[in-house]
Amino acid sequence: MKAHNHPIVIVRRKESHAAHHGGAWKVAYADFVTAMMAFFLVMWLAAQDSRIRDAVAGYFAEPGLMPHEQSNSLLASGQGGIDASGMPVIQRRPNVNVEAEQRALSATAEHIKQRLTEAQGFSTLRDQVELTVTQEGLRIELVERSGSSFFDSGSSVLRGESVRILAVIAAEIGKLQNDVVIEGHTDSARYTQGQVYGNWELSGDRANAARRVMMGHGLRDRQLRAFHGLADTELRIKDNPLDPRNRRVSIVVRSQAAVAIEAAVRASLAQRDSTVADPPREFRSAR
Repeated sequence: MKAHNHPIVIVRRKESHAAHHGGAWKVAYADFVTAMMAFFLVMWLAAQDSRIRDAVAGYFAEPGLMPHEQSNSLLASGQGGIDASGMPVIQRRPNVNVEAEQRALSATAEHIKQRLTEAQGFSTLRDQVELTVTQEGLRIELVERSGSSFFDSGSSVLRGESVRILAVIAAEIGKLQNDVVIEGHTDSARYTQGQVYGNWELSGDRANAARRVMMGHGLRDRQLRAFHGLADTELRIKDNPLDPRNRRVSIVVRSQAAVAIEAAVRASLAQRDSTVADPPREFRSAR
């Protein structure tokens, strides 16, 4: 029997590989890692004190500057600017030595406390003088209490002890270069003496009475910027508008940093208003 010669067929099978997915996952993973790093940085900053947070904010306001360097930019000079929407942009860290100023205001507060403690005859009202140093500056409050007042009842006439206390305060803050604002406040009790004279007039007259005494005992003319009568618009004890502690005279020694920010805001708003008041030529009506 004759053998059949069949051709030999060699089948080569190609190994199959999974489809290539590209590098999109790498981008997503990198975004995830970046987001986690930012999250942990925020958590770290939230746990730090205000000095570290201000230092970090100051670096990003003027990146690359070392402590001995100084920027000549508009924002670094405390003048601010205007963003695309027309809102003022103010440098958060004005070109003022804030820490040194805070120390000077704190020292002034301590001197006032010491003088009031050492002086004779201030035992009644001395504890009603409250001094607080904030970002606004040094705030000195002459707070009334039930049965103990710096003024005659319902009047702007200062009592003798009140005059001496104001003289001590004026002598100390007159040594500073900071501006001063004096505010008069009342409670919400309706003033019953007449139809014309009310809490607005009383608070203004009390602020003016404090101004007169202080101007005669060390407060300089150009140092005083304003005095206001605010009636009961800024209550100290908001939950109890009739609380006697709402009746007070506030003496605000303004921080130069706060003054710089306020000036920058006013300049920015004035610039924005002038831009709005002078529209582009194509919108002007022909004459």
